[in-house]
Amino acid sequence: MRRTINNAIRRFWANRDGAAALEFAIVSIPLFALILASLQTAIVFFENEALQTATYKAARQLMTGNAQEAGMSQSQFQTTVCGYAPSFTCSGLMVDVESASSFSSISTSPLQPTYNGSGQITNTWSYSPGGPGDIVIIRVMYDWPVVAGPLGFNLGTQANGTYLLVGTAVIKNEPY
Repeated sequence: MRRTINNAIRRFWANRDGAAALEFAIVSIPLFALILASLQTAIVFFENEALQTATYKAARQLMTGNAQEAGMSQSQFQTTVCGYAPSFTCSGLMVDVESASSFSSISTSPLQPTYNGSGQITNTWSYSPGGPGDIVIIRVMYDWPVVAGPLGFNLGTQANGTYLLVGTAVIKNEPY
């Protein structure tokens, strides 16, 4: 009887049917988590570059004086930025434009959105496009929604759980 039990135990441990499936099941969870984390990171980087490109294109409107001569308001300039950024919702774009007479007097400190209890932005952004020869800093921000991934991976950097994308351009207005 004892010999039969020992043989059964040996056969059980020697049996390799389904071993590959079991090993894949064990390894697949971290593998899929890594793939999802990589994909989400790539999307965030891609969209950040898209926002940066939209910021450069919209800054050209200020640099050439087109926006100033047209009397463009902050909301109109925000609509212009939105036209260059098709993957973003226009209402979510935050545009801050500040001007100064020299590069050393322009404020380059990072802007930090503040949120109310329901996760809405409470900041008021400035819009001062400057005149001919002025130095202008244009900052366009967008709260990109991110999803907390498996194994605790989360790109959210803001109080409302989003990732703040920022596009910045510093220009000197042409003598228009």
